Amino acid sequence: MTDSDTQSDLDELYQDIIIEHNQNPQNYGDIPNATHDAEGFNPFCGDNIKVYLLVNGDEITDIKFSGSGCAISQASASMMTDQLKNMSLEEAKEVFQEFHAMITNDTGVIEESPILGDLQSLAGVSAYPARIKCAVLGWHTLNSAIEKEKGTIVIDSYF
Repeated sequence: MTDSDTQSDLDELYQDIIIEHNQNPQNYGDIPNATHDAEGFNPFCGDNIKVYLLVNGDEITDIKFSGSGCAISQASASMMTDQLKNMSLEEAKEVFQEFHAMITNDTGVIEESPILGDLQSLAGVSAYPARIKCAVLGWHTLNSAIEKEKGTIVIDSYF
C-alpha cells in the first residue's frame, strides 16, 4: 500500500464522517433553559446556526445546535457538540483555538492534535477558503455564546 493509497483511504473515511454528521446530526435541537446561547449567520452561503449551552459552574453539561446550511457547517456543528459536552468552558475555548488554527491553516501541513479527535476530519476544508467560513460558523457562534455576546455573529471572514 502506498502513501497515496493511505491518504485516499483517510480522505474517504473523513468524508464518511462528515456525511454521517450531516445526515444524522448529533445534539440537534434547542435547550429551553439554556444558560448561554448565540446565533451565527454566514451571508456568503446562507448558513445559520444557533448554539445552546447549559452550563453548571464551569462545566458544559449540555450543548445543542439548530439551524440550516451546507453539509460542512452542519457536520462541523454536530461534531463540535459531541466533542465539547461535559468539558469546562476553558477547555472548550482551547478546543476552539486549536480547531480554528487547524481550519485556517494555509501551510498544507496538518499536524495530529489529540485535543481535536474526529474534528481533524475537517482539516481538508482548509484547502477551500470559501468553505472555511462554513466550518467555523458554529465555532464562532459557540465562542459568542460562551462570552454571552449579544446579537447575531456574522461570519464575513474566517480570521
